[in-house]
Amino acid sequence: VALHAERSNTNTNDNTNTNINNIRDKNNNVKQSLSFPDQVKGIMASTFMAAALWASPPALFNTIDGSVSGNNNNINNNNIMMNDIRTTIVADAKEMASGSGSRVNKDPESLLRYGLPIPKDKEVRKFQVSVEEIRQDIASKRKAAAIDGTKKVKNTLKAKSSDFSAMCRDKGECTAILSSMGELLDPLDAALKDAQSSFNGSDQERAALDKAYAGQDKLQKLLTQLEEQMVPEGYVTPVPDEYSDLPQLRGGRAIVEFVLNKPDNAPFDVEGVNYPEARMVMVIDGFTAPVTGGNFVDLVQKGFYTNMPIQRSDGFVVQTGDPEGPADGYVGTPSKSIGKGKHGERLIPSEIFVKGDKGPFYETTIEDEGRGGQATVLPFSSYGAMGWAREEYDANSGSSQFFWLLFDSDLTPAGKNVLDGRYPCFGYVVEGADFLRDIKEEDIIVSAKVIDGLDKLVQPTAVSE
Repeated sequence: VALHAERSNTNTNDNTNTNINNIRDKNNNVKQSLSFPDQVKGIMASTFMAAALWASPPALFNTIDGSVSGNNNNINNNNIMMNDIRTTIVADAKEMASGSGSRVNKDPESLLRYGLPIPKDKEVRKFQVSVEEIRQDIASKRKAAAIDGTKKVKNTLKAKSSDFSAMCRDKGECTAILSSMGELLDPLDAALKDAQSSFNGSDQERAALDKAYAGQDKLQKLLTQLEEQMVPEGYVTPVPDEYSDLPQLRGGRAIVEFVLNKPDNAPFDVEGVNYPEARMVMVIDGFTAPVTGGNFVDLVQKGFYTNMPIQRSDGFVVQTGDPEGPADGYVGTPSKSIGKGKHGERLIPSEIFVKGDKGPFYETTIEDEGRGGQATVLPFSSYGAMGWAREEYDANSGSSQFFWLLFDSDLTPAGKNVLDGRYPCFGYVVEGADFLRDIKEEDIIVSAKVIDGLDKLVQPTAVSE
């Protein structure tokens, strides 16, 4: 079972070129899209087949939170190769895809935290699990478990703070972060106990849980800052020299904001609440996808996506990036290694980063490498996961079209959704993902801008013959 991107017919009334092996976009107006073989009747059937093909043992871990690491300002040109860097506690080359177990981590910020290249990270990952489990317990009203989790975090801070600070680039900053985390725990504990003593379903319980959730959210954001400080000074994901003539996001992450309007200025309806515009904030990961992420940030900065319509919205993905005219993507100076598309599109290589590897591999898929089912650093397991579209049989045909995955753990289980390892996942929506539920074809991206991390964008340099 394979998902792929292809060119489709722009004439909604002309079906002569319809490929019976693919499910078409309902308006048939997107030049590149993800599609299924004809023998698979719908997404559910495709998932069942993919699950059978991708069956794998349960993964040990898959949970994360992340924001932008903006502290690697002094990036040198030498790739820092560190044998002990692992992106998760269980970052083993033979670890299987994350969705094969009963629990799938859907939290984009959690996934991004686990994607940080932290050496010797076992203890901080255990700490991360403890912090994140408090949120899960609050959400499911397991108040006693959340209180126990708060106590566990407090004990870890008492025992491990000096060790955690020693892992940081700036020990003083991490000491302050850890102190701030400790200050949040007593109010969090009090809010949880207030909820515990309130009647189930009462306004008092709801208010106390909301207060606890807000406190835990602050705790997780501080955890992100702490872990970002643990990325080694000057760390840059290794990228082969032949791709230096393409934009790259080097040594960190960027934050991008999109604002969308409907063409008739109608509101966006999110669970019965109307909003005049849709605002989404995305973290683009240069640690995991430096070439794909750099290409995207470069196009955002150029204004390529501004005033572009959404070109596909079918309940599986929301997709855009196809400019007007014959070209399927951005027309610009091509890379010598990949070349250009038939209409002069700047093409970028497929970029897949498997857990346990020191860097991504390029120009092939995980199946081409004989590693089908292994876990990628950033999985397609979050609502709003961002992937790069391409043609069906050419892994290196992507240019500017990308999609947001409307992840559903039943329809597209992580590791079994025929996306992980076949398409680069280069970031996540961390704010406003719910807007994707009502973003439709022809809605307009009225604003697309880089709001942080632009200093990580490295523009192309010439590659010698």
